[in-house]
Amino acid sequence: ATVHQAFLALGTHYGKVYLLDVQGNITQKFDVVQVFGLYSAEEFHETFDCPIKIVAVHPHFVRSHFKQFVTGGKKLLLYERGWMNRWKPSVLHEGEGNIRNVKWRGHLIAWANNMGVKILDMISKQRITNVPRDDISLRPDMYPCSLCWKDNLTLIIGWGNSVKICSVKERHASEMRDLPNRYVEIVFQFDTEFYISGLAPLCDQLVILSYVKEISEKTEVECCARPRLDIVQPLPESCEEISSDALTVRGFQENECRDYHLEYSEGESLFYIISPRDVVVAKERDQDDHIDWLLEKKKYEEALMAAEISQKTIKKHKILDIGLAYINHLVEKGEYDMAARKCQKILGRNTELWEFEVYKFKEIGQLKAISRYLPRRDPVLKPLIYEMVLHEFLESDYEGFATLIKEWPGDLYNNTIIVQAVVDHLKKDPQNRTLLRTLAELYTYDQRYGRALEIYLTLRHKDVFQLIHKHNLFSSIRDKIVLLMDFDSEKAVDMLLDNEDKISIDRVVEELENRPELQHVYLHKLFKRDHHKGQRYHEKQISLYAEYDRPNLLPFLRDSTHCPLEKALEICQQRSFVEETVYLLSRMGNSRSALKMIMEELQDVDKAIEFAKEQDDGELWEDLILYSIDKPPFITGLLNNIGTHVDPILLIHRIKEGMEIPNLRDSLVKILQDYNLQILLREGCKKILVADSLSLLKKMHRTQMKGVLVDEENICESCLSPILPSDASKSFNVVVFHCRHMFHKECLPVSNTVSPVQFCNICSAKHRGPGSAILEMKK
Repeated sequence: ATVHQAFLALGTHYGKVYLLDVQGNITQKFDVVQVFGLYSAEEFHETFDCPIKIVAVHPHFVRSHFKQFVTGGKKLLLYERGWMNRWKPSVLHEGEGNIRNVKWRGHLIAWANNMGVKILDMISKQRITNVPRDDISLRPDMYPCSLCWKDNLTLIIGWGNSVKICSVKERHASEMRDLPNRYVEIVFQFDTEFYISGLAPLCDQLVILSYVKEISEKTEVECCARPRLDIVQPLPESCEEISSDALTVRGFQENECRDYHLEYSEGESLFYIISPRDVVVAKERDQDDHIDWLLEKKKYEEALMAAEISQKTIKKHKILDIGLAYINHLVEKGEYDMAARKCQKILGRNTELWEFEVYKFKEIGQLKAISRYLPRRDPVLKPLIYEMVLHEFLESDYEGFATLIKEWPGDLYNNTIIVQAVVDHLKKDPQNRTLLRTLAELYTYDQRYGRALEIYLTLRHKDVFQLIHKHNLFSSIRDKIVLLMDFDSEKAVDMLLDNEDKISIDRVVEELENRPELQHVYLHKLFKRDHHKGQRYHEKQISLYAEYDRPNLLPFLRDSTHCPLEKALEICQQRSFVEETVYLLSRMGNSRSALKMIMEELQDVDKAIEFAKEQDDGELWEDLILYSIDKPPFITGLLNNIGTHVDPILLIHRIKEGMEIPNLRDSLVKILQDYNLQILLREGCKKILVADSLSLLKKMHRTQMKGVLVDEENICESCLSPILPSDASKSFNVVVFHCRHMFHKECLPVSNTVSPVQFCNICSAKHRGPGSAILEMKK
């Protein structure tokens, strides 16, 4: 047998040749051995002198330069077309028994006879190897040799139960001598468990057709079993079985090893197993076969993944069909959420399929399961689909309904229909907060912001401020300021102050007139932002602070420049706010009354002393001493604190004889320590000043002792001519001051003083210091 991509050629023992198509139908029949063109008139025929066991034509026989073929029998004959298109035979080999197998690849011919396998190089017309058969006990006619070329340089030999993989290599020039320029190396060799009937390459693996004998369980006699088609991975000294299949062919019980044959088609990875009664076609399993198996095992997830990976090569299956089958499978198993989730990936942008699946989920009562995965953009389904899902939730799950309304864009469905449905349900349950909140969101989608705001304020919903900002609803809240403040005064005040241009300060204060506590919150925050914006309300704020926020009253009185002090003093005195009253009295210039109040009302000598220190007024200290002179605890406080502001002797002289003063000894010791500390500080300062003065004097002296550069560019400040004469040999006198002003000596005005030291007239006129002293140069 031999194989072509378009047909299979079979030869029989009686010399007949049949051409079969790929379906096994006989297309042509020949009764004689011939070499001729199937699609041309070219033909060669001759009576041979011996039976022909095998024929092989040149791989490029169709070309005019390669009209060659070989025949095998008792001789290996090469036929070549010569002069006048005559065919000339020549003997390539003989004398070693019948030649039953010949394979021609490129420039190499391999053949097998009773002794072994030979390879002939057609370029050099030299035989380059002889591979002897291993088991000579096996009859070569009963266990024939199988040959196949994996590529132009790799020959695979199978004989008996032995496999050899031979590689044709180039011999190095230094090793050639009289040897052929090529040689053969056996790179892999291993034995099989069964006898080999045929070989074929499959990528880096081998396909082996094996003849199997086994012991019958009934008769315990050795008999022929079904042949096996194995795929093995060659290893250096063994092989690894990848797969194995037993083939059922008719009459396998009577067949021998020689009755089976294996041929293959390289283009399509088809393998033909020829037996006396059957031809079996085997092909490599493809991704379609793999997907078939996965679907049969209901492994839909893996089948879908396999189809996606191989979508360019699969021919039988479609990703969408597998996906739909997967969804149906999940639904049948009751895994509705998983089925709905897979719809996103499988259905993609196909709106018709989406709508079909939604209705299918509705029929089984699982609209809720698919609702989370419905497309919302690209594509968008019919509004009826979304409305159907919303109605399903509205009937049984208010929270789920609210979630969908929040997540879905408002343009997916008819808003008016859904609003009416919600209103109908609110008639049954008017106080349902979930429905009210959802209705507000629906009004927002429909741009009915006023209605939405009313609901939000009723619900005291956190999104009310966001809604006002987003849609600029300030005109709608002018009469709802109290409601906003009651809901969240901090956020409301911040919003109102941030939008003064839309709702004025006066309008807010007016709206809050009946709620002074809220009015105070607003005005207080306004004052913190800007001390002057609400100045017209500062008088009002005094009472508000006094009533609702006493801790912030004193800071307000200190920071406000528009607060009427008399009114503030009146309110503070009425409420007996001592600290605030003291501050106001001192601010109004009545420090003595303020001090008296501290002493009498607060009876806090430390605060009184602190107040006196702040005012730094001798009369206040005198009042403080007079008030404290008959109060021993106050005297102790004064002795401990006034040492740095008032002479302690003034206080000590006024203390009555015999008065018991707590901790007097400690107070006196502290006064002495403070005095010593003051003395030490003064001495330290004096030393620092003296050292600094001396250092500066030395620096000035060094500076004044430095030389001064005088060159041709300098001029006399009086006559404005060059300071140096043009003739350097003449004598000259120059006066240079430390201020860098220069004069010819004769140009310098005569000093009126008796002192010999001269000063620069220019710097003296500008009231400069001693830096203008003279430096005289003579030559």
